[in-house]
Amino acid sequence: MENSEVLEVSEQFGTHLAGQYLTFVLSGEEYCIELFKVQQIIQQESITKVPLSPSFILGVINLRGKVVPVVDLRIKFEMNVGERTEKTCMVVLQLSTSGSPFTVAFIIDEVKEVTTIPEDVIEEVPEFGGSLDVTFLMGVAKINNSVRMLLDIDKLFSIEELNRLDSLQE
Repeated sequence: MENSEVLEVSEQFGTHLAGQYLTFVLSGEEYCIELFKVQQIIQQESITKVPLSPSFILGVINLRGKVVPVVDLRIKFEMNVGERTEKTCMVVLQLSTSGSPFTVAFIIDEVKEVTTIPEDVIEEVPEFGGSLDVTFLMGVAKINNSVRMLLDIDKLFSIEELNRLDSLQE
């Protein structure tokens, strides 16, 4: 492969990822999700526990008459679960998977900002070796001397986990 071909591929990588993102904080780290997936941001709601759910599924909420599963991303990402503060909130998202789209609420520590991320700051996810599954990461953005992981929320859950989340809405 010639150098011009390598340059062309790397230039194209960030192009489809450039756009508006919601930046949020989990355990002190910043993450981004595509803004068009965000339906709303709400304060913490009363969560109804669902027996025998995986630990990261905290339960469900009633959102304008619709039952919505609630996921704690800190638990899903195997992070330390800290205290909830006045900045802790829920981001309600529309997942688009192989099945029909459905709504899920993520508990996050803090919303930072809505920002436009240009293609020139986005890089491919680095190689971590075969033992770490990072298919839920679309890329890495280098912004203001920090690194933000760009999450692909549609690839965040296994088929089994998606089926469990989907069954909570029925």
